[in-house]
Amino acid sequence: MARILLVDDAGYMRRLVGIMAKKGGHEIVGEAETGETAIELYDKVKPDIVILDILMPDMNGLEALRKIRGLDPNARVLMCTASEQSTHVQEALSLGAKGYIVKPFTREVILSTIEKALTS
Repeated sequence: MARILLVDDAGYMRRLVGIMAKKGGHEIVGEAETGETAIELYDKVKPDIVILDILMPDMNGLEALRKIRGLDPNARVLMCTASEQSTHVQEALSLGAKGYIVKPFTREVILSTIEKALTS
């Protein structure tokens, strides 16, 4: 079981990922709709995994990833994106993201990506 911080500016996406993760036995320890809030919450809740949207209005997921990894170089962050061909995905992986989830996704994809991140 992982303790997960969900970060997405769309509330329905946070709810959807949260439901899928909980059905896999994981716990949602926090939710944020902005990168700035995610950084503050990361330090407070100390999650095992962050699932982080790439495109957000105030601070994009790449900048939030940089700052979270600055706080904790061992942070396990999974990026959420609408396209796996995106240059953002490659940049996120080079910044230390442990993987990515392409929208739309299934519960199996969410759970297997979480498991891979936990074992890497």
